[in-house]
Amino acid sequence: MAAAACVPVRVCHQEIVRFDLEIKAAVQDIRDCPGPLSALTELNAAVKEKFRHLRGRIQELEQMAKEQDKESEKQALLREVENHKKQMLSNQAAWRKANLACKIAIDNSEKDQLLQGRDSLRQRKTTKESLAESASNITESLMGISRMMSQQVQQSEETVQTLANSSRTILEANEEFKSMSGTIQLGRKLITKYNRRELTDKLLIFLALALFLATVLYILKKRLFPFL
Repeated sequence: MAAAACVPVRVCHQEIVRFDLEIKAAVQDIRDCPGPLSALTELNAAVKEKFRHLRGRIQELEQMAKEQDKESEKQALLREVENHKKQMLSNQAAWRKANLACKIAIDNSEKDQLLQGRDSLRQRKTTKESLAESASNITESLMGISRMMSQQVQQSEETVQTLANSSRTILEANEEFKSMSGTIQLGRKLITKYNRRELTDKLLIFLALALFLATVLYILKKRLFPFL
């Protein structure tokens, strides 16, 4: 691509790094969240939004890679895209673990409060509803992560297929070059053989001509100067 195209590639890479760092910080905030569940829900909403932006930038970088004219630059960017995807999957796994740890901590905190004397029927009902909501949120979060991981796996398979097609194209071109090289070598041998044959023919013609002239001179000598 043109030199100007390097600017959006670099900017896209910087934004990916920025979102990656923001996600790591947000995941740490979730891990340290003391509660309540509403605060955890807000943190998860912010993380989901950051993941959406990160995934969009990675897709943009992948599209830029596919539009590269040089195969080496294209493959380098595709490898970089794969690394970003792996890092995103790692962040998603960390996000899931942080959610589980935080919700367990909140549940334990609520249980401690119940053990401290808040064990009325109304409080126990509220706790059950909170636990049900927590379980529902965990299930929803896990389903969302599962869908995102499925999409990433599909995109990775498409990338691998693209690389495989590129490898086949390179191998086919290499075979064609080998075939052309064999043809060139054969033509070189034929030309060398032809040159040698031409030299031999010229030598035979020269000898025949010399023999003919010698014969003519001999006949003239006998007829014109028989006494010699």
